[in-house]
Amino acid sequence: MKKFLRLILSSCFFLILNGLLAQSGTIKGKVSNTDGSPLEFVNISIKNHGKGAITNSRGEFTIQEVNPGTYTLLASYIGYTAAPKEVAIKEGQLLEVDFQLSELQLGLQTVEITGRREVGYDNKETFSATKTASLIKDVPATINFVTKELMLDQVAFTVNDVVKNVPGVNQFSFYNDISIRGFRVQGQRNSGTLLNGMRTFTSFWKPQLIPHIERVEVIKGPASALFGNASPGGSINRVTKKPLTESRKSISTTVGSFNTIRALADFTGAMTDDKKLLYRLNLGFENSDGFRDLQFSRNLVIAPSFAFLPTANTSLNFDIVYQDSKGRLDRGQAAFGNRDLYTTPITTSLSAINDYLNETTINTTVSLRHNFSERISFNGTYQLSSYTEDLLEHRTSNQFAALGDGTFDETKVAMRVFERKRSWNNSAFNNYINAAYQLGKVKNNVLLGYDYFRQEQLPGGSQLEARTYLLKNGETANSFNTNNKENYILDADGNPKTNVTHFDLTSPISNGIHDMSKYIYNQVTYNQYLQQTHGIYIQNQSEIGPLKLLLGLRQEYFQDLLDYNSPSEEEVKQDALLPRIGLVYTINHHVNLYGTWVQGYQPQDAAGIINPDAGGPFHPLTSEMFEFGSKTEWFQNRLSATVSLYQIIERGGLYNANNPENPELLLQLGEEQSKGVELNLTGNILPNWSVVAGYAFNDAKITQADIEEVIGRQKPNAPRNSANFWSKYIFDQGSWAGLGLGLGYNYVSDRFGSIVSADQPDIFQGYGIVDAALYYQLDKVQFQVNVNNLFNKTHWVGGYDVLRAFPGSPRSVMATVSYIF
Repeated sequence: MKKFLRLILSSCFFLILNGLLAQSGTIKGKVSNTDGSPLEFVNISIKNHGKGAITNSRGEFTIQEVNPGTYTLLASYIGYTAAPKEVAIKEGQLLEVDFQLSELQLGLQTVEITGRREVGYDNKETFSATKTASLIKDVPATINFVTKELMLDQVAFTVNDVVKNVPGVNQFSFYNDISIRGFRVQGQRNSGTLLNGMRTFTSFWKPQLIPHIERVEVIKGPASALFGNASPGGSINRVTKKPLTESRKSISTTVGSFNTIRALADFTGAMTDDKKLLYRLNLGFENSDGFRDLQFSRNLVIAPSFAFLPTANTSLNFDIVYQDSKGRLDRGQAAFGNRDLYTTPITTSLSAINDYLNETTINTTVSLRHNFSERISFNGTYQLSSYTEDLLEHRTSNQFAALGDGTFDETKVAMRVFERKRSWNNSAFNNYINAAYQLGKVKNNVLLGYDYFRQEQLPGGSQLEARTYLLKNGETANSFNTNNKENYILDADGNPKTNVTHFDLTSPISNGIHDMSKYIYNQVTYNQYLQQTHGIYIQNQSEIGPLKLLLGLRQEYFQDLLDYNSPSEEEVKQDALLPRIGLVYTINHHVNLYGTWVQGYQPQDAAGIINPDAGGPFHPLTSEMFEFGSKTEWFQNRLSATVSLYQIIERGGLYNANNPENPELLLQLGEEQSKGVELNLTGNILPNWSVVAGYAFNDAKITQADIEEVIGRQKPNAPRNSANFWSKYIFDQGSWAGLGLGLGYNYVSDRFGSIVSADQPDIFQGYGIVDAALYYQLDKVQFQVNVNNLFNKTHWVGGYDVLRAFPGSPRSVMATVSYIF
């Protein structure tokens, strides 16, 4: 009887197993290029399902246990056009499907109308570096980038979060304030900050948000020949996400350290059956207390984008980006007078609880492309933006509390108060014609364009300032001068009485609410101004055999109307002729050599500086760069590498003068020089193994100045050595399939503070930070945990001095759940 029962059970088991197996089928096939050669590491996936495979060295793939039904099978590979196929599989069927992929070809789309289809850390093409669709390896300049995939893997939310992945780029401060090759790029300037290749006006105080950004490009060197006034070190271009023809939707939620909550959404697809009207909507929200006392961030991004493609030759794109940011202005950590930053916690903030900073930015962009023929196209872009700042802050007077005998109490920080409101409107218009032609064996592409930029500070911009010390005449001052001691109101101990109470570094209640009604204020009016620039430029790209030559020339006209719309209106005019020369030589399919020479120009008048207390007038800032290097691609073009050697000379840079009477005063240096080498590696070693790595040596020094002691000194916040590494590995087979690991390291060497004076500057120690991540993909859901600063290293990303130091974040843990549908 027992043998009989075992026989029945065994038979039932095999029948059930056979039935289950019979319900599924197998898909197999081969993938080759247009020459018939097999392609290895091609990703084969079943759309909207978790199953897939990777081709082997013979181009073969197999997907087992596929349930009966109709599917879209997709073959994708970096550098090749993705190929979808509709397939239907029956029970127990062995279905053979072959693919032939063609290399991705670039067209004349010089305005990015539709979205980037590449997926991963690598990016093969750029539109902004030459205003034509170009392979990055064919551009005679260093162009680094951070894609949205890397941003998501690192749970980055701002540009400051991602620049650590770019060699030669580091934070100058907490703010929208970046150093590229030792030269500063900052907000509230129209130089060095681009949106979709257009000059734009941004906040200085808060880093730029990136939930709606496809990639961040760093174009090294003064790109003035294309963009007008530009920073000598380079420009940061944020490229917004554009619509795709296929439907894609994703949402994600992140929670973590410092009471951080984030939510992101990204929806794109066609709005009509003929796919002539496309849309994309990106939403982002963040609420975080941060690790610093009283500092919080409440950010909202709403970014719709539409693309209209009425014909194969005409396309129109419309973008809106709305950003609302609320928080407090963080002026940094202050330490005791022994100049040891470890004497106060890195959480120490000088803000009062009733401080606030509210900012609103709106950018609207319309882009038109039309191909008149296969050789001639027209591109036009109009961008309208506005920025509003509403600020109340308690901040340092850049010195310790003064005593009556001329010494300082170095446990207390002298304070002042700003209450400020101001707004700007900005508009930019850029249009150019692109034409391809041939002279004998020489292929040419000429670009002829005109652009216009207008920046206006609107009426009403003004500030109330409560200065530090009380004077007998009823006024106030930011410093105490013992030579004029009789002019100050003194307390019983003979020390100057304060208008704004000193911040006591030893007290736990210094951040409390302050009675604003007791302060004596001075009013500062930001007189209305209008700044306009007109640029005419021509660029020719020639190709003969392995040699590519780029020649560019731009004539720029600057006009500033100070005290605009008033009887005292003053006009200031400047102009500059800016050349650009570049060469690229192709040694073989994998290696290109390049060299470039370019000049830059920035006017530095009152309109550009914005602050009426900064001093001046100042001479314009001029720059010049020589650069040579090599760009290579390996592992079937999955991995890109760049090595570059450069020298940049800047004349007329501005720095804080550290003047106690006027803390906003700037001084102008004679000449600064930056020279060094950069290495960068980006892409995939294997399809499931991504890597970004870089190293920069930057010898950036002050070479000419009126202050003899600063000559030969390393430029402020410019590390001589920096390195970055990030790698992500996804297990794609076996019981660990879907599990991923991420590991990163960032190193920055010692830096000087940004006060340029005869005194020895404060030194901010070098640091090395380790980051780690864990990922798990379960069908359409991904779980992700990121640990930043894994070993809780205390460090400073930059600073002015020990009263204004900018500490980096301690260890933080962020958990993210993402769903794709």
